Amino acid sequence: MRRHFLNAITSLAVLAASASAIAQETLDPDPNTLAPSKDPRRQANGLAQKPPMGWNSWNKFACNVNEKVVRDMADVIVANGMKGAGYEYVVIDDCWHGTRDASGFITEDRTRFPLGLKALGDYIHSKGLKFGIYSDAGTKTCGGRPGSQGHEYQDAQQYARWGVDYLKYDWCSTGVRNPEEAYALMSDALKASGRPILFSMCEWGNSKPWLWASKIGNMWRTTGDITDKWQGKYNYSWGIASIVDMNEPLWPYAGPGHWNDPDMLEVGNGGLTDVEYRAHFSLWAMMAAPLIAGNDLATMTDATRTILLNRDVIAVDQDPLGKQGHRVTDKGDLEVWSKPMADGGRTVLLWNRGTTPARIAAEWPALGLPGKLRLKAQDLGRRRILDKCQPATKRTSLRTVWSW
Repeated sequence: MRRHFLNAITSLAVLAASASAIAQETLDPDPNTLAPSKDPRRQANGLAQKPPMGWNSWNKFACNVNEKVVRDMADVIVANGMKGAGYEYVVIDDCWHGTRDASGFITEDRTRFPLGLKALGDYIHSKGLKFGIYSDAGTKTCGGRPGSQGHEYQDAQQYARWGVDYLKYDWCSTGVRNPEEAYALMSDALKASGRPILFSMCEWGNSKPWLWASKIGNMWRTTGDITDKWQGKYNYSWGIASIVDMNEPLWPYAGPGHWNDPDMLEVGNGGLTDVEYRAHFSLWAMMAAPLIAGNDLATMTDATRTILLNRDVIAVDQDPLGKQGHRVTDKGDLEVWSKPMADGGRTVLLWNRGTTPARIAAEWPALGLPGKLRLKAQDLGRRRILDKCQPATKRTSLRTVWSW
């Protein structure tokens, strides 16, 4: 009897040890079988608590970028009031790359950037701005320069040496790479560099990064590239209204530190009317999108400057609550959008997608407001205070906040 009792104790001890091992395995899952977004140890980098603002070279200059262009844009951002309005990142997109050195570190194209990117970054920082750069998760960038695949930690270390504050990371020449793992690898490399570097993921939305990237990147592209047209698809690019329709349903996934990115602004590039550009800028602000200008800042018109420097509209984008606005009423060409604000109010956008003038009504229930609430309204586009509105019924309308 005693021997059986001891055997029972031994068996229980073995079972307890097995249970303990299983519990430990649950706490420390195998990183080789766990998707990066599911790893409980992964932490966000803490950057981009508001949608990033700045300027990027691609939409206007494409591969015709060089040291003088970038310095000139930095100078203009300071001189024309954009820095004061919140624009801070100066980002060199594709085509800055030279070759890799004997140790595998990336170098800059010294024909385009004769003083080097460290000196250019120092110049941008001397203006009180931040320095951004571009690379790709594949073997080559979209412009055919060396990509970062296989050199992630080296590239991140080089960027840190150059004083980089922002990395846009594209998705050309990636073959069969898994996007989540590829972006997590560069995310980890940036963290290991010892420098806080905002991570802009440009995967075009193919693998639905809004479902997995909130602790990997600070912003992720939700569509193919933007083009300076109003709507439709053009090869791999999309018009503005088409991008809006793809980005709008993703509003639940955006928030401080992780933003849906419908791509850079085309405001001022000449393909649309000023009215369409106002709508473009207003919609990006409503969607809490990064506001990354993409025009030639040195030659922009007064109308373009007025759009890009409308601080009331910028404040909607930069609201600390970090909620992405979305469509609450859809009557064909006539739409009402609502964005909750940190002070408890609402920003409303009235969007007429048609070609003829129309009256649009924003009804209290659609905005999530009680029917008898008194409101003080401000037209942000025209920068004027409207009359106080006190609906007598739930169907009485607030007439306009923005209307294009």
